[in-house]
Amino acid sequence: MYVVVAGGGKVGSSVARVLVKRGHELTLIEQDRERFEQLEAELGPVVLQGDATEIRVLERAGIARPPDLVAAVTGDDEDNIIIAQIAKDGHGVKKVIARVNDPRNQPHFDLLGISQTMCATSSLLGMVEHEVPEHGLITLLELRSEGLSLVEVEVPPGSPAAGRRVAELKLPEGSRLVSVMRDGTAEIAIGDTVMEPGDQVVAILKPGLEEGVRRALAG
Repeated sequence: MYVVVAGGGKVGSSVARVLVKRGHELTLIEQDRERFEQLEAELGPVVLQGDATEIRVLERAGIARPPDLVAAVTGDDEDNIIIAQIAKDGHGVKKVIARVNDPRNQPHFDLLGISQTMCATSSLLGMVEHEVPEHGLITLLELRSEGLSLVEVEVPPGSPAAGRRVAELKLPEGSRLVSVMRDGTAEIAIGDTVMEPGDQVVAILKPGLEEGVRRALAG
């Protein structure tokens, strides 16, 4: 597999080390001269100096082949958007992954059709929220290319869902319960599954239905 990694910071260099170790063909692009020299001394000729937002630099990296995967993981969201667009729309790269540094910029990636993104801040926030029991709804995973989200809701005492079967719940159209975790044991949610206070329920839904699912399960 041939991979182009744009950005030789902590993320890009770590990815490059793993790929090289696993025997993949790779070009790592880094703009900063001092950082480039450090990486070249460590990884060898797979490191290329230049601005990955410039087409000539990407062409030197072999973007026209095209690569099997392009990872735009610089510390600048605007640069990552440009790199991803050049790869995806300009050269037909089928697999493009982009780093989102500021979660507030995620809608810009979505609008431009860059669906495979990663955001360390959002992931960390999700883990923090998971440890806050009073939080009503936690987003576990966003399947952007499919237009779906995986969320978790805890059924509190006094919830309208407590004591009722899944088939009786008034869930929004476009949402479905996936599993119920109770006393450390998970089971598939079916129509006859009865909700109990303390249950941690995982649901899959279309964007915009989060509040309706939260109301149905948590009140």
